Amino acid sequence: MTRGPTPRLRSVVRGCGSYLPRDVVTNDALAARVETTDEWIVQRTGIRQRHIAGPDETTSVLGIRAARAALADADIDPATIDLVVCATSTPDHTFPSTATQIQHGLGISGGAAFDLQAVCAGFVYGVATADKFLSTGTFRRALVVGAETFSRLLDWEDRTTCVLFGDGAGAIVLEAQEGQGHSGDRGVLTSHLRSDGRYRDKLYVDGGPGSTGTTGKLRMIGKDVFRFAVGSVTDVISEAFAATGTTADDLDWFVPHQANRRIIEASADKLGIARDKVVLTVDRHGNTSAASIPLALDAACRDGRITRGDLVMIEAIGGGFAWGSALIRW
Repeated sequence: MTRGPTPRLRSVVRGCGSYLPRDVVTNDALAARVETTDEWIVQRTGIRQRHIAGPDETTSVLGIRAARAALADADIDPATIDLVVCATSTPDHTFPSTATQIQHGLGISGGAAFDLQAVCAGFVYGVATADKFLSTGTFRRALVVGAETFSRLLDWEDRTTCVLFGDGAGAIVLEAQEGQGHSGDRGVLTSHLRSDGRYRDKLYVDGGPGSTGTTGKLRMIGKDVFRFAVGSVTDVISEAFAATGTTADDLDWFVPHQANRRIIEASADKLGIARDKVVLTVDRHGNTSAASIPLALDAACRDGRITRGDLVMIEAIGGGFAWGSALIRW
């Protein structure tokens, strides 16, 4: 006798939210500071502007505001959240974790909160981690936040990197709900994570408390990151399709890490994902690292593109290299 799918707990998206710093910096404004032009930046990256955090806008402040928006969207009392995962590479402090500061800022005193560091892939790692806790019944409701103040890691004399990054935060609320165990379920259907430390020197920060005792500055070999991002990270997307019996044609939306428009479009083309299914916000936000996917998700929800029941693929690659995907039925 052939048995059907087995019912199981799914991590269902109840709400999303975002927050962007007040200060908007255009390409022309950067061109007055370093040797570059709006045309050069747009042609190579697709970026037209980015938001830069002010002195009072720390990573936890951005995260708290994004989290409040997500909780309001979900119409959920913060006190019912029993897990907070914050993906960030720019914590307020070496410790305590930014997640605990977000937890406190929301008035939550129960459950668990911790930071997760996978650079630009951090939000995907955060969703995968929270899903494991929810789908096993360990926790019931989770807040997954991607929050960054990457502007504080930049060398503002390096025109190859300072034009790429911005600050911001995004968040989603996940809730454990029973599904039927097939790809029609709402929630996180599958996640796939990878890393390879051999590529450390391609994208890194040249400091840290355990090495230099300083914060350090971001360093990147852009052409190598581009080549790896397009050539190697599509494995986690193909694996997500294989795990769920779905294809690129089944996708409603592809929401990748917003690093570079050319990387995003080349990856979509390689996977056979139609470009009109790709959510792009890199032109408005720049590369906000772990915040980029939740910022893009919230933008697409706010303008009515992503709706309940849609099949959404999120994917990212970050320094390390670390990369991953998650397939979500909204």
